[in-house]
Amino acid sequence: MKQHKKALALFGGVALVLLLGALLAGSPGRSESVQETMRDAVLHDVNQISLFGLKAVNPGLISSFLVTAVLLLAAVVIRAFVIPRFQYRPGRLQLALEEAVGLFDGMARGDSPHRFKFLGAYIFAAGAYIFVGTLFELLGLQAMTVHGQPITLPAPLSDVNAAIAMGTLSYLVILSGGVAQNGIKGVGKTLKEFSLPISMSFRLFGALLSGLLVTELVYYYISLSFVLPVLVGVLFTLLHALVQTYVLTMLVSMYYGEVSEPSGHKENEGAHAAQT
Repeated sequence: MKQHKKALALFGGVALVLLLGALLAGSPGRSESVQETMRDAVLHDVNQISLFGLKAVNPGLISSFLVTAVLLLAAVVIRAFVIPRFQYRPGRLQLALEEAVGLFDGMARGDSPHRFKFLGAYIFAAGAYIFVGTLFELLGLQAMTVHGQPITLPAPLSDVNAAIAMGTLSYLVILSGGVAQNGIKGVGKTLKEFSLPISMSFRLFGALLSGLLVTELVYYYISLSFVLPVLVGVLFTLLHALVQTYVLTMLVSMYYGEVSEPSGHKENEGAHAAQT
């Protein structure tokens, strides 16, 4: 108990010192207004980065390339060095991988028992991209803009273009499930939900952007840059990573299962229920 009290007192003292230092230091001068800061956080059309000297692109595109490269490299390493060493009694890494795969596989089996293999692979990949991509901004990686100013690389999906691409890709996956199972009838089932790619895109973009804007506002207006923005940024980022990963994969799985259900399946279930 004494050690816990000492640790708590030490933590409180350090936090108090940082708080006093931040208050005494005051807010740094800003070269742009908060409206310009928030606009660039949405559109990323001001602080652009040169892509190999060929073209100026949004920072979110560079972030998406890095996140994709990290995920592909991790997949190769896990497949080549980790999976061959799986044992009957799993270790921590094996248990974590099995739980993650089992979560998405179970979601796919429950919503689409007829065509779950591709669905399980897609929602696992999409979930990993959203989760890792959202946490990417916590790394604070720096890059130079075309104007020679440093900038922190944002989360890939905080760019509206990336969010729309993810929503559209998910809609095409849902459409492919309907076509593969029911042919032209599957197209009709999917097109009934014509607003689905828009809703998924802007739900994802809006949730991720809200955390980014809250953090930007805290940094802009509050001088507690050593304490409060760190806590706010980490909490918002972790929360959005978990929530948006679950929401998008759940929606894709649910709609995929609906459009890929065999045409006569409901009628057969209804007739069986009437007989019993």
